[in-house]
Amino acid sequence: MTRTAGELAKYLQAKIDGDPAARISGIGSAERAGAEDLIYASAEKNYAQATASAARCVIASAGARIAGKTIIEADDPKFAFAKAADWLLPKPAGAPGIHPTAVVAASATVPASASVGPYAVIEDDVVLGAESRVEAFCFLGRGVRVGEKCVLHPRVTLYAGVQLGDRVEIHSGGVLGADGFGYVYGEGRHWKFPQIGGVRIGDDVEIGANTTIDRGSLDDTEIACDVKIDNLVQIAHNVRIGEHSILAAQVGISGSSTIGDRVMMGGQAGVGDHCTIEDDVRVGGQGGVLNGKTIRGGQTVWGTPARPLGRFKEQYAWLARLPELAARLRALERGER
Repeated sequence: MTRTAGELAKYLQAKIDGDPAARISGIGSAERAGAEDLIYASAEKNYAQATASAARCVIASAGARIAGKTIIEADDPKFAFAKAADWLLPKPAGAPGIHPTAVVAASATVPASASVGPYAVIEDDVVLGAESRVEAFCFLGRGVRVGEKCVLHPRVTLYAGVQLGDRVEIHSGGVLGADGFGYVYGEGRHWKFPQIGGVRIGDDVEIGANTTIDRGSLDDTEIACDVKIDNLVQIAHNVRIGEHSILAAQVGISGSSTIGDRVMMGGQAGVGDHCTIEDDVRVGGQGGVLNGKTIRGGQTVWGTPARPLGRFKEQYAWLARLPELAARLRALERGER
C-alpha cells in the first residue's frame, strides 16, 4: 500500500520536516531500504547511517540532523516505526471459505468471512468468529471458541473447550489445552490428578511457535489481553498471566502460579509452582523463582534463586573473585602473607 509522508504523519499525530508528498510503499533497514521505504533512527549514532540510506523518509526524534530526508518526528522513533509498519503493511487476509479437504463437523459454526485451510479438522460445536483464519492441518477440538480476526497458523492444536478472544494469533505448532502435569503418589503408583479445567485467552494475544499452554486442573488457565508469548514457552495448569506481559523464548511457568500485569520475563526464566509475580516485575534471562515465592511489584530480579538485580550483581562480582580469594586463604593457612 502506497502512502505519503504527510498521511503517515497525520496517522502518527506527528510533526513533519520535509516533503509531505514523499511516497512511502514499504519499510526497511537503513542499509537495504529503497527510495520509497520508511526507516527509523532511534539515536544520534544512527543519523549518519540514515543520511547515507536510499530511503527518502525517516522517523527520528525532533531536531534530528539527517540531511536530505523527510523527517517524521517522534518521541520514541522505534515505537512510531512499529505503529507505522502495522498501518503500512496490513496482514493479508485469507480467502474466505472452507477448503475441500478440510473436515468440518455439521454442528460447527463457520461464518462466510472465515477461512479454513487444507486438511484442517474442526469438531462438533466449534464456533469461529468473523474473518478468522484456520490454516492447513490445524485441529480444533469439540466446543472450541475462536473470536473475530484470529489467525491460527499451520498445525496449531486447540484441545476441546479452549476459548480465544478476538485478534489472537497462534504460530505453527502451538498446543493449547493439553492436560497439565499433575500426579498424586499413593498405593505404590502415580495417580493422575483431574485435568478438567479450560484455557481462556484474551484479546490481542500472540503465541509463538511450539508453545504449549495446559488446561487447568479444576479451574482454568487464563492469559489476559495483549500478552505476547515467544516460541517454545511452557505454561502449566491453572497459571494466570496479567495484561500486557511478555514472555521470551523457553520461559517455563509451573502450575498455579500468578503473573501480574506488564511483567517481562527473559529467555529461559523459570517459575516454580504456586508463585506470585506482581505487576511490573522484570525477571532476567535464566532467572529462577523458587516454589511458593512472591516477587514484589516493580522489582527487577535475576539469578537463581531470583533476587534484586543490585544484590545479584554484587554477589556475582564476589563469585568471580573466588579463585583469587581461595588462593589468598590457602596462603594464610600456610602462614604466608
